Amino acid sequence: MIELMVIFLVVGGLWLVGLVFKLTFGLIGGLFSLFAGALGIVIGGLVMLLVLPLIALSLLPVMLPALLLFGLIWTIVHLARKPSVAPVPH
Repeated sequence: MIELMVIFLVVGGLWLVGLVFKLTFGLIGGLFSLFAGALGIVIGGLVMLLVLPLIALSLLPVMLPALLLFGLIWTIVHLARKPSVAPVPH
């Protein structure tokens, strides 16, 4: 009976030590994961700041007809509007 109690105490102690290690490494791993995610977002944002203007310039020939049509429609609507009348003070 004493041997069985000693085995349970040893297994329980090892289980508690394993639980502490698991909790500690889980928290540390979570912090590293958050830090790596934030660093990835920052690096991704910097890369997008460099790449997006190049992509916009490379797509300009494709988008040029649509941009010209939009500019023509905007010009017609802008010129067709009558200037607003300034309110007359009483």
